[in-house]
Amino acid sequence: MNMKMKLFSYNLADTFIHRLSGLTKLICFLFLTFAVMYSYDIRVILVVMVFSILLMRLAQIQFSQVRLMVIYVLIFIFTNAIISFFFSPEFGTTIYGTSHEFARVFGISLTYEQLFYQVTKMFKYASVIPLGMIFLLTTNPSEFASSLNYIKVNYKAAVAVALTLRYFPDIQRDYRDIYLAQQARGLELSRKAKFKDRFKNSLLIVIPLIFSTLDRVEVISNAMDLRGFSKSKTRTWYTSRKFSRQDALALIVSGLIFIATVLVSIFINRSRFYNPFI
Repeated sequence: MNMKMKLFSYNLADTFIHRLSGLTKLICFLFLTFAVMYSYDIRVILVVMVFSILLMRLAQIQFSQVRLMVIYVLIFIFTNAIISFFFSPEFGTTIYGTSHEFARVFGISLTYEQLFYQVTKMFKYASVIPLGMIFLLTTNPSEFASSLNYIKVNYKAAVAVALTLRYFPDIQRDYRDIYLAQQARGLELSRKAKFKDRFKNSLLIVIPLIFSTLDRVEVISNAMDLRGFSKSKTRTWYTSRKFSRQDALALIVSGLIFIATVLVSIFINRSRFYNPFI
């Protein structure tokens, strides 16, 4: 299968990350995400970013698998930076309490404080994305559902989460099939067509995609009803993973990173913001 077709789907491999329990990966993801979201210290954020990129290499995730997601994320980050600047061009000076202007554009003062705040915010978003990619691409949906049920989460909710994770590659495959079928019928969707025509023709993919999705939901619902799903209060799992020392190590490391981030903010910066201008 083409690597592009594996976007958002579980990538089977034998690595330290893959051998972790799905619940462990979720908790580690939350620890590291909270650490990045809590702190505006660019030093801490960069450490977490480098750590997450190293984890991606360890999990054997190829760039071709995440290229499309990276493009969307970069567009979101730069769009967010531009919009937030025009709505609050002096927010950085308010946070850091100083103002060092280095240029003026259309009457708007550009300060180092605002630039530093914008860069820090961009790195905050960029450091969280690899963590989400790792979780999505290394977590078996069925094993994750069994892990949730292991900590007393209702198995119906756990199965719903697993079906949601499985839905991403399914809808991507359906979109690709419909896209190729429409092109075979002569619908121009390539870069040769004008953007307006490509956009209008792309809308013709949405309707069959919606109907195929509804049909898939009906098929899955009927299959689950025929197999007596939710008839019993408990169920067994075909795929499950026991808690191991590797899980404990991962939880300890991610927990220490989160605690270190909070301690840096409280005792060193005495604020969530790192201020290099004082």
